[in-house]
Formats: sequence, structure tokens, C-alpha cells
Amino acid sequence: MSIDNMIKSCIKYQRNQLINTVQNKLLAETQNLLNNLPALINKTFPIPAQFRGKLPSDIAELSRLLTNKRGERSLSYLGRPNFLSAYLHYFLPWNLYRLCLLLKDLDIKLSSDDTITDLGSGTLTFPAALWIARPDLRTVPLEIFCIDRSSQALEAGKKFFDTLCAASSTSAEVKGNLWKINLVRKDIDIRKSGVIHNAAGKSKLVSAVNLFNEIYERVPHSNTGALKQIAFDCAKMMHAQAAENTCLLTVEPGIPQSGRFISFLREALIELGRPPAAPCTHSEICPLGDNKNKKWCHFAHENFDPPKELARLSAAARLPKERLVYSYLLTNAAQNQTTQAVRVISDTFPLPGGKTGCYGCSAQGLVLLTKDKHNKDKVKSGDLITDFIDTNEQDAKSGALIINLSKEKK
Repeated sequence: MSIDNMIKSCIKYQRNQLINTVQNKLLAETQNLLNNLPALINKTFPIPAQFRGKLPSDIAELSRLLTNKRGERSLSYLGRPNFLSAYLHYFLPWNLYRLCLLLKDLDIKLSSDDTITDLGSGTLTFPAALWIARPDLRTVPLEIFCIDRSSQALEAGKKFFDTLCAASSTSAEVKGNLWKINLVRKDIDIRKSGVIHNAAGKSKLVSAVNLFNEIYERVPHSNTGALKQIAFDCAKMMHAQAAENTCLLTVEPGIPQSGRFISFLREALIELGRPPAAPCTHSEICPLGDNKNKKWCHFAHENFDPPKELARLSAAARLPKERLVYSYLLTNAAQNQTTQAVRVISDTFPLPGGKTGCYGCSAQGLVLLTKDKHNKDKVKSGDLITDFIDTNEQDAKSGALIINLSKEKK
């Protein structure tokens, strides 16, 4: 090797070491913030001792209203002090934890003076998660429009966000907080896809986290036409708020109705010239949209380590968390798609002959990804598989194409 090449190799090695050191530091800081969420929330919203004992029952009741008692839930449920407190101390930290697991791997690029529109912002869950999961953005001047019908939720969210920023770093620029937060108290009507605020049509990123399920959850599962219309209206509304060639991000609960909605939303956004960037590896017809196989696009995290105080509160409310599950869709100007990739969309399960398998989505449709017992590579929900072997076989149970894991996964 020549002297010049040796010098170049040394410089490259030092640069990579520096990058790895910075990345590890950022990951450590993110985990530290997640671990401190209960303490930060308790500091921001202290509960008097005489009311703390009722918190687990309020959490359990709010959970029922958000799931099997949806029909009894009013649109302004966060306006009730006991439910807002339950949301802040339980649902907010869990939602932040779930969102951070997603955001750390998404290709969302933002530059100085970019605008973000967060639809259905509630307690500013998405801006807070973006702050925690993306330390690289904390010194980037951004303007965020947080839109929600509940002024109490918005104000509580802003109060917590300020506490979060102050606890994040000792640096002067971060303590000065370069993110300008605008609270916009407004009902969101998906039938009106025009201007929601004065930055409409200009946002570099439009987000909608746990917003649309409040609309489509009231539609019977068999009413495909109504669900498609809701998805198209939601797509038009998000599209109208964003500039061209920018990101749209939707995150919904990881339940079958959400998976179908995400599939129809994807179809509508493609029609509007916004093809998917993630989790999809292609822009072909979604193989899970017809629901024939009773499978839906969702992702689960099982190996996570939540703060002990949050785990104790979950146990007290009899709502233990074993998995964090979500469905999501990101459109992005830089797609980096490949038709020769498979996105894993299920847990692994045993197959005959000592093999294991999991389902995946590809441009060729639904696939069954199999792994021989001698292959020790771990495959989990959400992985992107780019190296596999076609077997030219079809699974008799699901109709999925069968492929075998070769080596590589991302």
C-alpha cells in the first residue's frame, strides 16, 4: 500500500471512529431522556398525594374509552382534568417511547427554518418525540405548528416540552430552544382539505400521530368504500399542508382497521403524487389492502426496557405492556426504494422441519420468509431484507410466495 493510500485509510478510520462515537453519545442521551420521562412529567405536572391513589383507576378508565368504549368517548375528553392527568402520566410517556423507536430509523431530513405541521398534536407528543429521538435536530431552527381542538392539551404539552428542552443539555443553543412552537386551537375537518393555518402548502414535514383513528374507528370493518373515502380525504388534507417533494408521516395504532386504513391512505397519496418511502419497499399495489389473508401492516417491538416507575404504574392500572405496536406510513422526496427488498411485517413462528418463518411485504406481493435451523441470523418485525433466495414455491395456507433468508438484513 502506498503512503498516500495509508494516510487516506487512517483519515477514513479516524472519521468513522468519530462518527461512531458521536452516534453512540446521541443514542445514550436519547435513552437517558426516555428513562427520565416519569420524573420529568412528575416535575411538570405534580399530583397532590390525596389524588395520586386514584391515578391508576383514571388510567384504566381512559384506556377503556380509547379502546372498547370508543362510542362513549367525547371529542373533548382531554378537557377533563382527571383524564388529562391520566394521559400525561401514562399514555404520553408510552407514546413517546413508541414513537422514538420509530423515529430513530426514519429518513426525515430537516434544515434551518423548515416548517412542520403536526395535525392533532394533543400534548405535543410528536414534537417531543422528535426532540428526544433526533438530537441532531435540536440546534436546527425549526417552526412547528401544533394543531388540536383541545387548548388544555396543547398548553399542557407546551409546558412539558419546555421542561424536556431544559433537561436535555447544558449547551446555550439548546437551552435557548431554536424550535418555535405555535399552538393552534382548531378543529380538524378532513372534508375541508384546504388551508388549516398560514403555513399551509409550505411545510417540509406534515405529521399526524394517532389522529385519524378517531374518525375511521367508527366505520364498520365491512364498509370498505367508506374507509377508502376517509383515507382519500385524509390524504388530500395532509397533501394540502405540505410543500412539493416533502415528508408526510402518519402513525396509527397497530390494529387491523388501522392497517387497512394505512393501505388505503397509501393508495390515495400515490394518486396525489406522493409515493411511499417507508415501510414500503415499492409503489406497487399493497398486498395487504384487500385483507384476504386477515393480515395487516404493523410492527411490534418486544425487547424494550421502559422506566421502572412507568412499568409500575402500568401494573397498577392493570395495563402491562409486553409489546409496543404501531402502523405507519412515510412519504419522502428521497425514496431509495428497491423492488428486490422485503419488509418483515410479522413475528417469527415455527415451521415444519425445524425451520422458522415470518411474513413480509414485497413488490411481488405477500411473501413467507423462511429460515433454515442452521441460520442463526435474527429476524424481527420491521427488518428490511435484501438478500434472499427465491424458491419458486407458494405457501398453501396464505398463498404467499416462499423465499429463504440468505444472509443480509438491515
